[in-house]
Amino acid sequence: MELWLDATTSASSPLPEGTSRVWRGNAPDVAEVALDDYRGQDEARSLVGMVPWILVRCSDWTMIPLENIVAATSGSGTKVVAAIYNEIDLPGAAFALQHGVDAVLLPPESGSEALWAAARAFTSETVFGHVEQTPSEISTATVIAIESGGVGERLCVDLIERLSSGEGMAIGSSSSSLCLIHGETLPSEYVPSRPFRVNAGAVHAYALMANGSTKYLSELSSGDEVAVVSPDGSQRSAVIGRLKIERRPFLVVRFEYGSTEGQIMAQQAETVRLISPEGEALSVTELRVGDEILVRVDSSMRHIGQALHGEVIER
Repeated sequence: MELWLDATTSASSPLPEGTSRVWRGNAPDVAEVALDDYRGQDEARSLVGMVPWILVRCSDWTMIPLENIVAATSGSGTKVVAAIYNEIDLPGAAFALQHGVDAVLLPPESGSEALWAAARAFTSETVFGHVEQTPSEISTATVIAIESGGVGERLCVDLIERLSSGEGMAIGSSSSSLCLIHGETLPSEYVPSRPFRVNAGAVHAYALMANGSTKYLSELSSGDEVAVVSPDGSQRSAVIGRLKIERRPFLVVRFEYGSTEGQIMAQQAETVRLISPEGEALSVTELRVGDEILVRVDSSMRHIGQALHGEVIER
């Protein structure tokens, strides 16, 4: 984390120890944004990828907008510098989303000695340690339990195109282990096929979107583009035409891969199917302990659906 000196109100001589840059109010590589309300947040996010640096100033310090901006800039090439005037606000900026801002803008050291001392300490300190992020991949998991999940709101995703056999959506209670849910492309003895539909599960679950982000099923809306995933891990995008939410009984399917456990809550219905490593559709009502299913494994943490380096535990 860099330390910038705010010289817009008064000069500071000599420069405080550790100063990386002196900010004099404008520079071609920096866009300054007043983060006073949602409009400031939207302006900052619109600049991501357009400028090397975004300088945010908060009239009333708030963490969530800053976290949103840190998430939006992750991997974009745009860096964030936050203006900090109180020592109590420094840790929040330095470790926002376990990543933190790339720089803090501090007032002259005279009168702010404690703030500068704390900031210098943070430049060489890591609270959570470095987390190595591995790419997403399709893995085989083993079913370890099937239990009653009670009654709740189930969401069906109806797309504006048909799915092929073997295709489905990546859905799950944890963004780190999304199960492949097969589309309703197979007819049964009692109901016809609905090749445009994925019975996705409970409204709390994550869904993988076409751009690699995730959304809660409850957040989806017509026009959104979701990822359609195949057993080999390849994916394409498809647009949602309609969503259908109804109260239905659920099953909790618990599984493990390696030393990690996960679970998904699926409607207790014969037409809801997971996918085997061979690409076969497995009805959740016929699953048995020991059966193998495909899951999309991702080590990222998520903030408003955006993948970030960091640690998170979901059960």
